[in-house]
Amino acid sequence: MRLNSVYEKIITHSDFDGIVSGAICSVALGIRKIYFAGPSTITKSLIPISDNDIVCDLPYPLCCGLWFDHHEGNLQELHHRKIDPATIRGRAGVSKSCARIVFEYFSERTRLPEFIEDAVKEADIIDSFEYRSIEDWRKESPGKIIDNSLNIKESSRHAMDSYMRAILFLLTERSIEEVANTPKVRERFEKYKREEEGMLRLIKESSTFMPTDQNCEIVLLDLTKYSRRLSLIKNLAYLIYPDALAVLQISNLFERNTKKNDLSFSMSLSIALKSTAHGKDVGEIMRTLNIGDGHKGAGAGTVYSKSKQEMLEKKALITEKIFRLWKNQLDKGVPLIQTNTPQGYE
Repeated sequence: MRLNSVYEKIITHSDFDGIVSGAICSVALGIRKIYFAGPSTITKSLIPISDNDIVCDLPYPLCCGLWFDHHEGNLQELHHRKIDPATIRGRAGVSKSCARIVFEYFSERTRLPEFIEDAVKEADIIDSFEYRSIEDWRKESPGKIIDNSLNIKESSRHAMDSYMRAILFLLTERSIEEVANTPKVRERFEKYKREEEGMLRLIKESSTFMPTDQNCEIVLLDLTKYSRRLSLIKNLAYLIYPDALAVLQISNLFERNTKKNDLSFSMSLSIALKSTAHGKDVGEIMRTLNIGDGHKGAGAGTVYSKSKQEMLEKKALITEKIFRLWKNQLDKGVPLIQTNTPQGYE
């Protein structure tokens, strides 16, 4: 049953969690105008957003009709902006996924299709990287199939948005199992599997450890030497370095396929840490450096530079700061098992 809606469009994050979040809003309110964005698009006010719009899985904009989010850092940003979350329509709180926040909000107000909750469960696992083991992560599931299909790049941003929009609308009508088995999704997923071997080779060629990282805890995946935008799943590094505790990917941002001096830092914890008591929090590292946000298990940030030289200096500086914060968290938490120098991928 749809609610009466005064809202015109949904602006949601361009990832699996954002797609599921947008699908729930669409099915609950009957909205068909969907736009995809990244966090920086919102923080830089690059797109118009009004009181008639719904924003999902993204920072709070200057104004909107409903806001849904699950990132601790975005809630902290409200405090810095002296905005009381209670005055914002919608719902925000720390959760495994934004889809969970949206699902609970609308479940209290209307009857959603029963099949929607299965997509939310998949979003919980994928967005929080909540896998029990490497084997569990590698196992195919409807959510993983769709998520991996998103890693195949289209010829243009418009084409990619069209694909994500199609997935979103399918999730309003069918179970996630049915969506994962549609020809287009299966085609893209099979293409992803073929490209995965190339990703593994690229990771092996581009990965190292910081000189100060004597126990080889953080795989440093530096992609800044490449002049083109690369499609890569950084967590594949754990297949090459199974004893590593985290992966830190550094890459340049691109604008209209042109490489910029701005840097993206993306980090995730190893699944192996889930069975170990530890004090690690990747999102807190990003927030402490004031470059981004995330969760305990994964986070990302952006560093801006005016020149290549400044970029190289900031890359070295931020990388070292991340490692120092990491070690400080380690010192405060329960000692982790000693890692061995990992063997290379064969």
